[in-house]
Amino acid sequence: MSNSPTTVVTARPVVLPAPGRGEDLQVSVSAPATGDDLPVIVFSHGFGWSMDGYAPLADHWAANGFAVVRPTHLDSRTLGIPADDPRTPDIWRLRVDDLERAIDGLDVLEAAVPGLAGRLDRTRVTVAGHSWGAQTASMLLGARVLDSGGAPGEDLTDPRVKAGVLLALTGTGGADLSAFAAEHFPFMNPSFDGMAAPALIVAGDQDRSPLSTRGPDWFTDPYVLSPKDKSLLTLFGAEHSLGGIPGYEIAETTDESPERVALIQRLTTAYLRGVLYPGDTAWQEARSALEDASEPLGKLESK
Repeated sequence: MSNSPTTVVTARPVVLPAPGRGEDLQVSVSAPATGDDLPVIVFSHGFGWSMDGYAPLADHWAANGFAVVRPTHLDSRTLGIPADDPRTPDIWRLRVDDLERAIDGLDVLEAAVPGLAGRLDRTRVTVAGHSWGAQTASMLLGARVLDSGGAPGEDLTDPRVKAGVLLALTGTGGADLSAFAAEHFPFMNPSFDGMAAPALIVAGDQDRSPLSTRGPDWFTDPYVLSPKDKSLLTLFGAEHSLGGIPGYEIAETTDESPERVALIQRLTTAYLRGVLYPGDTAWQEARSALEDASEPLGKLESK
C-alpha cells in the first residue's frame, strides 16, 4: 500500500448568491483529487478569520477523504465591515445562515471544483468550527441562544447535519460572562440542552478567556450540559488556539504545538469517520492510542 501523500484540490473563491446579506457568500472548497462518495465538513471560522484560515485542519481532512467547505463570514477582516455596520448585532445569526447556504449550495460548490462533480455524499454532512465558529456550528446541532429572560430562541437544528466537531466552544452566558462580553456579545448565552446530535468537543485546559469570569472549565460546558452521544477531548497545556489550528506560524497562536495540532487532526478525522460509518474502527483505535501513550497530550471522555 502506498504511503504517498494524497493530492488535495482547492477552489476559492466560489461565490454563492446571498440576497439580503449585503455581500455574496465567498466559499473555499477542498477535496481529495480522487475518490467518490465524499462526506462533507462545513467549517465555520473564528472571529475575524476567513475561508483561507485553518489550513492545518482543512488540508488534513481533505487528504483523508472529506470535502471541506469553508465560508467567509461577515466578521472576516478580509471584508473590512466596520463595527457600526447595521448588520453587526445580527452577525452571529447570519453566520448560521452562511452554513445553511453552503449546504444548500453543494451542487454549485461541487461544480466549481475541477473533477469534483458527482463525488459528494449528501447523506453524510457534518459541521465543525473554532471559537465563535464553534458556536455557529453548534446551532445546527441543536444549541439555542437564550434571550434576556432565559427563554430559548429560534431552533436552528438542521437534520441534514449528522455530527459536529466543536473546537474551543464557549460555555454558558449570564453571570459567567465578563462585563465586556455581556455588553457586546449578548448572543453568547447558549443552551446546550437540545444539542442532541453527536459531537466531539475539544477544550484546552489552559484556555482562559477574557469573555468569561470562569476559568478553562467554561469550555467544557458544551459537553457537561448537552445530552448523550458526546465526547470531550481535553488538551493538556492548550490555550485558545489549541496549539495552532488556525494556521502555521500565526501570530495569534500563543501555545504553538505541532504535536497538539497533529493530535487534533488525527482524532477529529477518526471521530467523524466513526460517527458517519458504523463499523469503522478508526475512532476506537485513536482513543486507544491516546490512552496508551506514555506522555499523553490530552484525555478523552464520552457519554
